[in-house]
Amino acid sequence: MNILQRIFTDYYEEIKYTLHPRDSEMENIDKMLNCGDPSFGGAMYVCTTCHNMKFVPFRCKSRFCPTCGVKYSQERSTNMAFKLINCTHRHCVFTIDEELRHFFLEDRSLLNCLFRAVQSVILHMFNKMNKSQNFVPGFICVLHTFGRPLEWNPHIHCILSEGGFSDNAIWRPVNYFNYTYLRNAFQTALLNEMEQHIGPSFKKMKAYIYHKDKNGFYVYAKPNLCDPNTVIKYIGRYLGRPVIALKRIDSYDGENVTFHYNRHEDNAYVKRTIPAIEFIKLLIQHIPEKHFKMIRYYGLYARHREIDTKLYRAIHKSKHRFIKSFTKWRQDILLSFGYDPLFCPHCKKEMALVEVYYRHKRVSLQELYERTMAKVKCRSA
Repeated sequence: MNILQRIFTDYYEEIKYTLHPRDSEMENIDKMLNCGDPSFGGAMYVCTTCHNMKFVPFRCKSRFCPTCGVKYSQERSTNMAFKLINCTHRHCVFTIDEELRHFFLEDRSLLNCLFRAVQSVILHMFNKMNKSQNFVPGFICVLHTFGRPLEWNPHIHCILSEGGFSDNAIWRPVNYFNYTYLRNAFQTALLNEMEQHIGPSFKKMKAYIYHKDKNGFYVYAKPNLCDPNTVIKYIGRYLGRPVIALKRIDSYDGENVTFHYNRHEDNAYVKRTIPAIEFIKLLIQHIPEKHFKMIRYYGLYARHREIDTKLYRAIHKSKHRFIKSFTKWRQDILLSFGYDPLFCPHCKKEMALVEVYYRHKRVSLQELYERTMAKVKCRSA
């Protein structure tokens, strides 16, 4: 049991009956607590030579889990990298006024407004370059709801191609972005989206924000020399990683939790100690609603036209299978710790899968095979 599981186990009843968590919060908490618990199932492997047995428990696959969240981030980074065009990309960050943050916490459907605002601003910026030829960039948006101190701070990270592809297959490179336009256009687009969603009651706040933020919302879009190789490594940092890494939790004494972070403004090391229940509240507020898409593809990365196949990708299709093999749990352990978990420690032979268990019950491998094949047939029908 890791330190995060210990904290949530100790306060489980208090979480459930005093914090009144959302269904998605409770579901992810339960998954995280039972991650790696053999009683919830796993796979039994046996060495065919010496009959040595090894049980590998199932993981929870929740992004809230510090172990599975990292795994999820690796897999999504890999899949995202396969889509990237072989060109320079720019990392942009779209932020909002802190006085608007509580609206998104109280009504999480408003988070869709952030995506729509970023999409409209970028597509309009490229469309203005040449309306007749319709230059379209490729961009991927990732929603983050937390900052380093774990506070509620919704903002969008965007990986944007420095160029657009026209309807008649012409690529136009773009290395100048108008920051004034981005700031003002994003502010206008988001406030309009919010007013449309919330209604007339938002008009007073909208006028106040315009008066307060006369230069628009802060948008980071400076050139950062993200060539295809660099950006593939870079995007993993901004994907669905866990809210906090276990290494950032310094101690837990049953009542208080101490954690640290590097302050964004000056990179200063900050250590903070707070009551455990407050620490839990900080973490669970960042659990998204079930089926909510935190990563969204737009422009060239969202469409599947025949003409777009002419674009060169950063990673050739021939390398996809090889690269994806590195995200498998067996390969992960081999690369991280230097040993193959499915090699028998006694006779050095590869172990074979013999049984699968789920909730203390043996599951027939033949039954699993038949279920899988039935799903494949349904998809291909």
